[in-house]
Amino acid sequence: MSQISEASFSEELEKQGIDGHLVLGHPSGLFVLFFTEMWERFSFYGMRVLLINFLTSAILVGSPFSGWGWDPVQAGALYGTYAMLLYITPIFGGMLADKFLGYRYAVVIGAAIMTLGHLFMAFDTPLFLYLGLGALVIGTGFFKPNMTSILSEMYKKFPQKKDGAYTIFYMGVNAGAFFGMMLCGYLAEKVGWHWGFGLAGIFMFLGTLQFWFAKPIFGKVGDPPTAEQAEEKAAAMKAENPDDKPNPFTNLDTFLIIIMTLLGLAYAFNDPLSKIANVDILSGLQIGTMAGQNVAIISALVLFLFVVISRLSRYTKVVRQRLIAVIIFAFFVIFFWMSFEQGASSLVIFARDSVDRSLSGNSLTIFNIVNTLLTVVPLILITYVVAKLTKQTFGKAPLSNIVQFVCFAGIWGIAIWMLYREFTAESSEITVSWFSIMNSFFIITFANFVSKIWDSKFNPPAAVKYGMGLIIMAIGFGLLAFGAHGLQAGIKVSMIWLILAYLFHTLGELCLSPVGLSYVSKLVPARMIGFMFGMWYLAIAIGNKLAAILGGQIENITKEYSLSTFFLIFTIVPIVAGLIVMSLHPMLKKLMHGVK
Repeated sequence: MSQISEASFSEELEKQGIDGHLVLGHPSGLFVLFFTEMWERFSFYGMRVLLINFLTSAILVGSPFSGWGWDPVQAGALYGTYAMLLYITPIFGGMLADKFLGYRYAVVIGAAIMTLGHLFMAFDTPLFLYLGLGALVIGTGFFKPNMTSILSEMYKKFPQKKDGAYTIFYMGVNAGAFFGMMLCGYLAEKVGWHWGFGLAGIFMFLGTLQFWFAKPIFGKVGDPPTAEQAEEKAAAMKAENPDDKPNPFTNLDTFLIIIMTLLGLAYAFNDPLSKIANVDILSGLQIGTMAGQNVAIISALVLFLFVVISRLSRYTKVVRQRLIAVIIFAFFVIFFWMSFEQGASSLVIFARDSVDRSLSGNSLTIFNIVNTLLTVVPLILITYVVAKLTKQTFGKAPLSNIVQFVCFAGIWGIAIWMLYREFTAESSEITVSWFSIMNSFFIITFANFVSKIWDSKFNPPAAVKYGMGLIIMAIGFGLLAFGAHGLQAGIKVSMIWLILAYLFHTLGELCLSPVGLSYVSKLVPARMIGFMFGMWYLAIAIGNKLAAILGGQIENITKEYSLSTFFLIFTIVPIVAGLIVMSLHPMLKKLMHGVK
């Protein structure tokens, strides 16, 4: 695909009603999406890094640092259901946006609901906690799938620039996660939980306003679809795959999907209900010693497999075999997220209770210098982008730029206050949440390097990338198992083990995570892309739920065996899974029929 000059690119954008001013060679609208996603991820990860820590922290009457004193099993059950639903609701949010709302209104609705959810989270009562998590799940369903849909629509006629656009957008995701975990975590652990949860809500609200006021920059991109557009889209899909016969859902398919959905949701809600409130709504399904909720989820999975197999049998050979390849990849992605997402549960508890985070003297000075560079350098770079965006778009969307200025003034203020407070302290303790920023930092550091490897002659096939991702990530847990070996009560491990673990987890993620979505889009016919992405996200949802369930067992396994044994589970299982998926390469290559 030949490159397009900036002048021609700008002119073509204007013809579509999109603001033609370019920032770093891309439409100004891309950077509006960048910052909208950044503030949403700031809020999401800022809250996420606090939740398990808050729920399992000791009850301290009258203290701003009082947690709820839950055990990790209870906290893991609640968080697991929350994380699971976060990957299921976008399936429905994407469908509503495609057919009725349009992408832009769906994003605004989702952002507004999430703002309300973060507001609820700032109140220290069970009712508001559950309302907040529910609002975040629903809001994410509207927001998550439609941000990338706007980006895709904006670049529809410029495929040669799409890879660069997604790279920039992905940096916004990680910048938001980085600063959200750092600043919300710092406020929560140093000032009080309410401040951390509240800060997440403030920036979600400001990010919503910034996006809403930027409407003139996007023109008609993301508007509700017209009947003519729907017909054009259907015709384009048919032209792209003229030999691909439709395979509509039968009445039996629909009935079984409804049943399995109800069983799955019942399991998702029953797990925390039974562990936290001792209310088991599925006790009637109990068979022998098998709990009712386990019967429900196994039944749902059996029905799911039946529907998938029956539908696959009705496709043409090439389509069927490519879909089987996607399903195999989706199966192995469960093992990856089951382990990787320990970062939201067991690794938070490990960092709090078993890692030596105390600093003083020279060690504190060195940490403060490193932390200052980690904080200030990215902020300077992103502020430079904000200045460029403001220069290009202030005349067209002044209110959006003013809100953006308020956001960055707030971030700079909090960051400077945090750094000053640490530099003037004689001794300090690194916050639990600080370790979580390592994932975003390492992604920003190594993403370009890994991408260049894939673009070189050393680019391995998909199955090998999957296996590498699983095995490299498992090495991180192996280091934790080694570091925690023989750990006695009252003794804490060096923080270097946890930092190294996050390094290997991130390298594993870079091998596996971007590859998966890429192969779904390559292997699946256009008219089925939504359904198969839904299946992909279902696999990630299952992985997240398993991660929280297993992560909640950290104290039980440590008491029964050892902390090292707990981490060995996430070392051995992914390595075995990685070796198996690598061994399947010849079969997967045949199933993919030339797709690389």
